[in-house]
Amino acid sequence: MFSIFFRPCGFLALSLTVLLTGCIKKNAGDQTEAANRTELLFGEYGSMTGPESTFGISTHKGIIMAVEEANSTGGVKGKKIRVISYDDQGRPDEAVTTVTKLITQDRVSLILGEVASSRSIAAGAIAQQYKIPMISPSSTNPKVTEIGEYIFRVCFIDPFQGSVMAKFAMESLKYKTAAILRDVKADYSVGLANFFASDFTKRGGTVVADLSYSNGDVDFKAQLTAIKGKKPEVLFIPGYYTEVGLIAKQAKEMNYKGVLLGGDGWDSEKLTEIGGDAIVGGYFSNHYSHEDKNPVVQNFVTRYKSKFGEVPNGLAAMGYDAAIVAIDAAKRSADLSSKGLRDAIANTKNFQGVTGIITINDERNAIKPAVVLKVAGNNLYQYVTTINP
Repeated sequence: MFSIFFRPCGFLALSLTVLLTGCIKKNAGDQTEAANRTELLFGEYGSMTGPESTFGISTHKGIIMAVEEANSTGGVKGKKIRVISYDDQGRPDEAVTTVTKLITQDRVSLILGEVASSRSIAAGAIAQQYKIPMISPSSTNPKVTEIGEYIFRVCFIDPFQGSVMAKFAMESLKYKTAAILRDVKADYSVGLANFFASDFTKRGGTVVADLSYSNGDVDFKAQLTAIKGKKPEVLFIPGYYTEVGLIAKQAKEMNYKGVLLGGDGWDSEKLTEIGGDAIVGGYFSNHYSHEDKNPVVQNFVTRYKSKFGEVPNGLAAMGYDAAIVAIDAAKRSADLSSKGLRDAIANTKNFQGVTGIITINDERNAIKPAVVLKVAGNNLYQYVTTINP
């Protein structure tokens, strides 16, 4: 069933969070409470508004579709699933506030979110503190699941994603010099840049420049001037689509001729809207391609298009997979307590998701392949290759 977006605001939300945190007396997901409920409560937090809102909205659509499909076949253990969703506005502090509220006031048994690693790291600490399982659909920084045994993800992690793009640059594109332009305010970008640089160098390539910007910047000419002077064959930009599109436009204006590369943070219909033809011809790693001929993928694409009138992007597919992994775990759990759910998620093996076969390893990360897509313009991304772990 559809959820309602709530946006905690200012001092009132923070005061409420502190008050509730101080007076909570028992684990929000304990066995007795779970057994007595008439429904199974999932919490969701994401960037429904703000500069990266397409991430949160796409993920939410995937989650809601999965939950509605499960409810149409009886739900879990005779209980319907209800999702309570909050908008964190793309801010780590709001992510902390919303997850605290989901746990202490709404008393959810499980949390889905976030997309951005910085927000998952901030809010994941709260979920771990209260021992409520959290599944991130697509936060790829390794630090996310290092928080503790209640924090999971259904996506690959940045050491693998960095290796994928380094391998693609060296072996498929046959390039040996690269520059990096990273967002120093995003854990995702910093980590992915580091892993790309390490793997590219190990393969015999040379990183000729490694410069930075900050989320929200709009002028990148100084960095691009320095990069252009080094003449790298590829420019790796492991950021979010909001800045990547602007960087691509300014690089083209400066007549930079190298190939632009990136990670899954590029995956938004806004990328080509912002970057125009300057971003066309760039490549990025992602979690799936809607062009995949696998019947599981094509059935998902058909159902999603029928429901929402658009082709699902990677964030929608990851939101769907996070939800169906949670639902499958709930069906397998000894009970619907948070501990029972946590243990069942941890035992997820060879699970068929839209984005591939998902196995959760001992570090609570998903072992799965990545795809490389080429930006073709008009919000079209062409499948290029699949790279396995």
